This record gives sequence, structure tokens and C-alpha cells, in this order.
Amino acid sequence: MSVEPIPLTGGKSVYCINEFQLKQAFSLANDDPESSPKIQKKISELEEIFDRNEQAALAFVLIDRLLKTVKKTEI
Repeated sequence: MSVEPIPLTGGKSVYCINEFQLKQAFSLANDDPESSPKIQKKISELEEIFDRNEQAALAFVLIDRLLKTVKKTEI
């Protein structure tokens, strides 16, 4: 069964990620000596078993869950 790709751009915005957040995320994922290896390993594993749509779905669901579980002290 062929599934249309989940569009990653266009449409109404639901979540806003600012440049600082993105820069921090890349730093943690690529440069942090403790976190980077763990994150890179999981990314590689997920890219092996998930197609593009599954990766997009996981990313969106993780962001949504993080937003819904934010602690008051983190706001």
C-alpha cells in the first residue's frame, strides 16, 4: 500500500519552535559528550526501522507530549 508523505511544511501552524530552541537541540544532539551519543544512536535506530511518515508522526507526537507534560517551573 502506498501512503502519501506527511507534509512537513505548509498549512496552519500548530507548534512554534524558535531558532534558539533549535540551536540548543542540535547542540545537545551533536555536541554534548553525554547526550549526543545516546541521541545519535536512537536516531540511527529509528531511521532504520521507520519510514519517513513514521518518523514525522513520532516527531510530532513527541513534541505534543512534551508540551502537554511541561512542568510549571519550566514555563
